[in-house]
Amino acid sequence: MAIHESTESQENRLNVLYQDEDFIAIDKPAGLLVHRSPLDRFATEFAVQKLRDQIGRPVNPCHRLDRPTSGVLLFALNAAATRAAQAIFLDHRAVKSYHAVVRGWLEGSGRIDYDLRNEENPDKLQSAITEYRSLKQSCVEVAVGRYPSARFSLVELHPQTGRTHQLRRHMAHLRHPILGDTRHGDGAQNQFLRTHCGRQMLLLRAVRLQMPHPIHGKLLDIRAEADADFNAALNRLKLL
Repeated sequence: MAIHESTESQENRLNVLYQDEDFIAIDKPAGLLVHRSPLDRFATEFAVQKLRDQIGRPVNPCHRLDRPTSGVLLFALNAAATRAAQAIFLDHRAVKSYHAVVRGWLEGSGRIDYDLRNEENPDKLQSAITEYRSLKQSCVEVAVGRYPSARFSLVELHPQTGRTHQLRRHMAHLRHPILGDTRHGDGAQNQFLRTHCGRQMLLLRAVRLQMPHPIHGKLLDIRAEADADFNAALNRLKLL
């Protein structure tokens, strides 16, 4: 099925990673909300509206990404596709892969099984599981806080559940907070990121989504392309 393309300027267009007659996936930029939210009443741009205007038809997000997180985000193009995709995610048959830069040297691999309190209802405790694998470590000879140098790790994260800020909260629980996380992270490390890398950004990126296609069942494997800002930070932190 042909999808209408608007004449929106190339600078403002969302990067489409995949599309067929039922689904479309984009590389969501960091800082863009998926849809309107009471968490930020002053935001004026949303991925749902931007993509709808770009392709000229309604879209429904199949899952979510936090506003500061960039990367693969899947949308359905009709009601049947929305229901089918929701069933895949509810059954935990979608494998989501993230790359993150964390404080300190986190080596090897492991499984974080640590319940999280619901951020809107703190009396409610929710099960939360994340698997991680270390990819690379680095040391930057710049003083951070009371330490003469800074150590970092590039890790791959696979959430097995979908709790709010799960990856950010789980890494903070391990004492390896994600750089640029202003809510659950390390203030000294975030200041270092701003001065050493020249900008404030959450170094968390959704790099891959694998799942059975909700309509015909064949493997759907969507990968994000290289991101200039994320890679620039990796380069400055000696992780590229």
